[in-house]
Amino acid sequence: MKDLFGNALVDYFNGNYSEDIITSTNISDDDVLPLPYLFRVYSEMPKLEQEALQLCKGKVLDVGCGAGSHSLYLQDKGFNVKAIDSSKGAIKVAKKRGVIHAELKPLLEETETFNTILLLMNGTGIFQEMIQVSYYLKHLKSILNPDGQIIIDSSDIKYMYIDEDGGTWMDINSGYYGELDYYLSYKGENENPIKWLYLDFETLKLACKTVGLQCEKIIDGNHYDYLARIGF
Repeated sequence: MKDLFGNALVDYFNGNYSEDIITSTNISDDDVLPLPYLFRVYSEMPKLEQEALQLCKGKVLDVGCGAGSHSLYLQDKGFNVKAIDSSKGAIKVAKKRGVIHAELKPLLEETETFNTILLLMNGTGIFQEMIQVSYYLKHLKSILNPDGQIIIDSSDIKYMYIDEDGGTWMDINSGYYGELDYYLSYKGENENPIKWLYLDFETLKLACKTVGLQCEKIIDGNHYDYLARIGF
């Protein structure tokens, strides 16, 4: 991976903000991801994210921490937070912004245990494909304390397959409709595409049940998104 996401965060942090990140998927056109949004404070966060942060308890793992906005808020509230990300640039920026415990590490290599595991900004995306959901959930279960919770968000993107006449154009012979190819570009350079998974709530709930976890919906967002809590 080229870490264009991390490069963009470093540019913004260093005052070299001239362009935003451009994202797209195999079923959607280019969309702009404004760099200032990735440095947002609590008051600028969507209601769903604010609710997630209010639910945190005990020792927290912030998965895919990005620039560290969620970790910084929790730190300021006195939480013991560990922030991890697979982006070298993101961890560099998070540390410079003041995140005390920030580490370059993929989720599957984490071995410490936590009371709250936080996966936000479509947290199910990290699962990549349906075939890996149980694998990731089992790992999350293994690093969750007995009284712990996983706070995660996602979206039901079925709406993206509805045409102007109200019908759907999903290929029933293909995989789960939330499995997407995700593309990112920055300053004219393209990142290697990755797999990214959006899970509807009922599918997530069923997947949790199959690995011995319980899943409840906490709140619905403004656009087919939701926040869920997973535990024993």
